[in-house]
Amino acid sequence: MKQGKTLAQLGRELQRQRLNRQDFLADTRSLEMESDSYGSTLQLSLDDKPLSFTVGETAHQQIAARLNIPFRYYKKMQEDAPDLLDRNVNTWFERNPERRMIRVLDGNVRAFLSDRYRRLDNLELCAAVLPVINEMKNSVIESCEVTTTHLYLKVVNRRLKAEVRVGDVVQAGFVVSNSEVGLGSLRVEPLVFRLVCKNGLICKDLAQKKYHVGRQVNASDDSAYELYSDATLAQDDKAFFMKVQDVVRAAVDEAKFFLTVDKLREATQIPLKHEPVKAVELLADKFQLTENERGDILRQLFMGADNSRYGLVNAVTAASKIAKSYERATDLERIGGEILSLPVPQNILPPPTVAAYQLLPEYETISA
Repeated sequence: MKQGKTLAQLGRELQRQRLNRQDFLADTRSLEMESDSYGSTLQLSLDDKPLSFTVGETAHQQIAARLNIPFRYYKKMQEDAPDLLDRNVNTWFERNPERRMIRVLDGNVRAFLSDRYRRLDNLELCAAVLPVINEMKNSVIESCEVTTTHLYLKVVNRRLKAEVRVGDVVQAGFVVSNSEVGLGSLRVEPLVFRLVCKNGLICKDLAQKKYHVGRQVNASDDSAYELYSDATLAQDDKAFFMKVQDVVRAAVDEAKFFLTVDKLREATQIPLKHEPVKAVELLADKFQLTENERGDILRQLFMGADNSRYGLVNAVTAASKIAKSYERATDLERIGGEILSLPVPQNILPPPTVAAYQLLPEYETISA
């Protein structure tokens, strides 16, 4: 599992972001984009005071999607004809007026969202779930990070564990993730942590989700408003975060964990349909892996010397630890879960039987 920030570092960064963020509700007729070879700025007027912010990549993608401009063409205009990009964007801002939420951090537009977007912010989320995690006996935050698009808390329960093979121990856990920029719901996903190599596997098919959809903010003119996380907003979110706390309390579910362990054991009995190089090529095509990721997974598969579906899952999750970013590492952990969820071929023997599922004794250290 790729390591990110310490919990203390995460807390400091979320506090810093809280002090440096701004949220606006603006009619698109009050917006204007200006671009040059160095990038784009978005200008709006707040109480007759002009404001200007640089535009981030995620916001560019959301603007293009909202205006129905194909993103490849949008990028070409960015690179080769920024004045043409401005004419396109500003024309459609004016012709199809609507209110949008503009999320700004450190002077940079990080998201261009619906006026019904519900702000479920990372600091409030951590304030709600960290006390619950601390109350969960034998649970630890194995890894955490905040990226430009997501917050991640990856939690492992050291008490709930089982063997896939003799000496190959996995522990139960879960991942809490959230996006403040509209790239997905607030999610709590089961996690399986393999002790022998510190790999994480995310079972997204068993995830629980909470969506960022709220009430439309009332306004009748074409002005821009700055939105605040005031007491009213905090009160509105209180009941929601209480539900999130309940989901987190139930996240380490023994039945779901042992169901996943059964699938892992079953995967040890499923040979790869093709030789390793071909198997990884097919995997790369299915999940749009980069050349570097393909090479990393193939090396991990050879090093593991296990040409089963279980070996392929472990190769993918091992490669996640050397991924180019924490975001991509988490994607690969989810891809490992998707491989595990593939249909089981016919004539495959059932998973090896263990006398009974038990809570294994604590392991001080487990090495490869």
